[in-house]
Formats: sequence, structure tokens, C-alpha cells
Amino acid sequence: MSEDTILELPLIGILRGFDRAHLQRIVPAVLRGGLKNLEITMNSPGAAEQIEEAIVLAEGALNIGAGTVTSTELFEEGLEAGASFIVTPTFSPEVIGACAERNVPIFPGALSPTEIYSAWEMGATMVKIFPAELGGSAFVRALKGPFPGIKLLPTGGVDLETLPAFVKAGADGFGIGSPLFNRERIEAEDWTWIEKRCRAFVETYRKVVAH
Repeated sequence: MSEDTILELPLIGILRGFDRAHLQRIVPAVLRGGLKNLEITMNSPGAAEQIEEAIVLAEGALNIGAGTVTSTELFEEGLEAGASFIVTPTFSPEVIGACAERNVPIFPGALSPTEIYSAWEMGATMVKIFPAELGGSAFVRALKGPFPGIKLLPTGGVDLETLPAFVKAGADGFGIGSPLFNRERIEAEDWTWIEKRCRAFVETYRKVVAH
């Protein structure tokens, strides 16, 4: 996956804690909804196998990444499973360095200006602002003052209501978990809801960008 590919539609759906049976129905729903990027967190049951299966199910139509990568061991495990990008919850120089060395797109988690700048300097593709709900879109706007060239990916607190404000604040990408993959809806096997939810995020993003 290249940086350009994800920036075409920079919405990353985050799957955390679901099993393979759910995955087999979620991936087709995500595809029907028009999403292009899916992150499977490494603290999900059988995460590596889920990444492998998602890649097969997506048939090249989705970028499948490994999330919650907190060590170089998990990085290697995700990469071996076929992940095309890596996401971390924290500023981890070891993981960022390993990704930069192997030319793997990396979205490291950071919160303070120091962490954000350091992650970018080390080779981050985009810096994941986490948890973004702490500062909201105003924090992203403030960061873009001194760091106009740093690509920011707010995660945590991005939903259909806040997405337009984050876009207008200058965010470059968006990590979306529970507002997209609602556990109750998935447990109820409401795959139509998941599809419609993905489509709603895609349409909301495109509408804001177009104006």
C-alpha cells in the first residue's frame, strides 16, 4: 500500500475484539459500504489469522493493516500475515524505525507536540492523534499552525457528528472504531447497518471535502 492509496479515501475502519465468524460478514459489508482501509488490532482473537482472511475476502479492494502494534514482535507478526500498514497506540521509536527501514506505511500514536513532531521526523506516514477526543478538532487546528506539513490522523472521538469539524480543522486521515463497528449491531448480525454506516462516513467525508 502506498501513501497515495490511503489518502484517496483516508478513513480507516478499526476492528477490535471481533472473531473470524464476524469478520467473514464484516468485510463484505465494508466493501459494499465503500470503505477502502481496514485495521485489525493485534489484541483481537487470532489477529494474524484475521488479517490473512480479510486479505482473501477483500480480493485486493481493501488495504488491510495491523493495529495496536506495541512491539517489533507484533510488527513482524502483522507483516508476516500480510498487513500493508501498521498502526500503534503510542509513540514507539522501535516500531516506527522498523517500519521506516522496511518501507511499511506507519501511523504511530502520539498526543503531545513533541511526540507528534518526533514521530513525523522518524518517518511516520501520518501521525495518529490519540485519543483525539481529548482535544477534539480544535487541537488538530492548533497543531496545524506550527506543523502545517505534518499529516495528522485523529483517532478516538471521530464519529459522523465530529468528522466534518476534523476535516475542516485540517486533519489528513481518520481512524474510526466503535462509531462504525457497533458491537450490539454486529452481535445482532445487522450487516446492513454496518454497510450503511460505512457509506454514511464515506459520503459525509466527500461532502465536506467538496465544499
